[in-house]
Amino acid sequence: MARIGVDVGGTNTDLVLECRKGVFYHKVPTTLKNQSIGVVEGVQGICRMAGIDTAEVEMIVHGTTTATNITIEHNGAECGMLTTEGFRDILHIGRHKRPYNFSLHFDVPWQSQPLVKRRNRIAIRERILPPSGDVSVPLDEDAVRAACALFRKRGVSSIVIGFMFAFLNDAHERRAREIVLEELPDAYVTLSSEVANVMREYERFSTAAMNCYVGPKTAFYLRDLESRLRGAGVASKLRIMQSNGGVSTVDACARRPIRILMSGPAGGVIGGASEGQMAGVPNIITVDIGGTSADISTIPGGTVKIMNPRDTYVSGHPVLTPMIDLVTIGAGGGSVAHIDAAGAFHVGPRSAGSEPGPACYGRGGVEPTVTDAQIVLGRLDPDMALGGDLRLDADLSYKAIEEKIARPLGMTVTEAALGIIRIINNNMALAIRSNSVARGIDPRDFSIMPFGGAGPLHGVALAEAMACKDVIVPVAPGITAAVGLLKTDLQYEHTEAVIVELGKAGPDRIARINAAVASLRDRVQDELDNDGIPRDQQRIAVVAECRYHGQGFELRAAMPEGAVTPDNIATIATSFHDRHKQDYGYSYPQAEVELITLRAIGSASVRRIEIPRIAPADGSGVDRALMFTRPTTFDDGTTRDTPRYDRTKLLAGDRVEGPAILHQHNATTLIPPGYVAETLDYGNTRIRAL
Repeated sequence: MARIGVDVGGTNTDLVLECRKGVFYHKVPTTLKNQSIGVVEGVQGICRMAGIDTAEVEMIVHGTTTATNITIEHNGAECGMLTTEGFRDILHIGRHKRPYNFSLHFDVPWQSQPLVKRRNRIAIRERILPPSGDVSVPLDEDAVRAACALFRKRGVSSIVIGFMFAFLNDAHERRAREIVLEELPDAYVTLSSEVANVMREYERFSTAAMNCYVGPKTAFYLRDLESRLRGAGVASKLRIMQSNGGVSTVDACARRPIRILMSGPAGGVIGGASEGQMAGVPNIITVDIGGTSADISTIPGGTVKIMNPRDTYVSGHPVLTPMIDLVTIGAGGGSVAHIDAAGAFHVGPRSAGSEPGPACYGRGGVEPTVTDAQIVLGRLDPDMALGGDLRLDADLSYKAIEEKIARPLGMTVTEAALGIIRIINNNMALAIRSNSVARGIDPRDFSIMPFGGAGPLHGVALAEAMACKDVIVPVAPGITAAVGLLKTDLQYEHTEAVIVELGKAGPDRIARINAAVASLRDRVQDELDNDGIPRDQQRIAVVAECRYHGQGFELRAAMPEGAVTPDNIATIATSFHDRHKQDYGYSYPQAEVELITLRAIGSASVRRIEIPRIAPADGSGVDRALMFTRPTTFDDGTTRDTPRYDRTKLLAGDRVEGPAILHQHNATTLIPPGYVAETLDYGNTRIRAL
């Protein structure tokens, strides 16, 4: 049976198919008005390429940017909110923290782009008391119904319900939802206690509001895609990549789309980690450069890192959901080069996307982009893009750079094109430093792994900027994120707030911890059961999120095997001390440790895509892969006649000395002078200085 991974980017939709005939790769333009159209066309196209019927497809795993794009473009649903009387402005006040401490002019995203407008935040009389969760003031059900009448009048049908201390007792939130659905049967409703059952009211309310903001459109997209696939004769299971690197069902992601805000980039990190294993390189810095953005992640020792909850912001709003640790910047092949009003030279973050696309696409775009600069420098061959399927116009690239950059700045067109490349490389190097050096990681111990359609053109320059030891180019760079979708597991997570000082926990508090663990395990197990996963294939782990008494945020600590007892509860605190020292370089072993949240992570392994080894070098030499030679300009400003090689014809052990360019359908790899590219066992490539 066949499986397909589909990653939708801002410019292209990438697909990988594994079936009885082998592994196939495909790339089609993203249909921005409705991404599902491009996905279905891509699925049909790759099945034709492999010579199989769409009915043979057993599973499709999809990485999507739909939810992310909604937050970037600020075009989510008009939301209403029911919240506790006296706390209507929590979403506006936030943490009362300045985003930039030393700036007099800054934007406050949660105020300038609110997820719920103030007039749609309705205060309801009710009160739950901490720390017991006892009801102090009953829910005013008439006020809930009156709020629904107001929402109906205003045409608001996406409703957030966030009450104070609902993480201790969610009875009021659940009852309010029942009333809302009685009054507004078609409403999209989110409870804060279901999406972020943890303390901190601002972050909990913001997470619930974000879920409602992106929910209706995301749910429509996912279900529309499922319907279109059925209409195209694809009856396979559809799974969605989550921000934490696991996959989930359409129904689960439609109800909680905050789980997939980083769906697209997550697949790239998983794919990069897998490619590192294939190359025998444990320390990897992945740089996924597409048409619109660059996603950067550091993978030490082959382990994908999960971001600390204090850092999980999306478009300036805190979102308490597990996310792979990565940095995203507006740097891609479609990034637009421009001169601002003060005469400064910029590249990005705005992108030309796929419509109209770079000037060379000939679709009406007139602004110069990174892709246009690569063409002017001879690093991209206009007649070889996507293996010749996409014809580019070099004259339009030259014209755009000359008119918009070179002439205004008094440069030659070549100098302007080199300037575009240097600026975009510098932007990416700064982002890499923020995800490595700024966190105590020495890039000299790491390999740069560039992928995405544009990645391998920048790999060596980024490795030089970061002093990395070498460059590892994946087997199919332009499709690596899609490959990562077929290398991940099914995964669900649930949390419960359990606030306990571990050093003072008596029998009743220990019993509370064990009861919460049992409840969380049951909830995760139910989701895995509903997905048809046999019990013997289910893996459920519970972690404790702890902090020092009075500390602002938590770190994850290991739970003891089996039930928590007075004899083993200290192991949680010991694990926390160790983690704190690992992350911050110090710990306080004598200080009191608080358990704040328990998190259950349920997963089930799926069959991983198997990339076949390629044949070893046979002594015939690399000329078997030689295509032609053309002039190419490199970062030092020199222009040299540079041979082009068909990368798919290189064998394991072949060495290609620079200057050279390796061509394949989904990406182009640049090997500057003074470097050599060695083909590895699976067709991946290591580039090192001579």
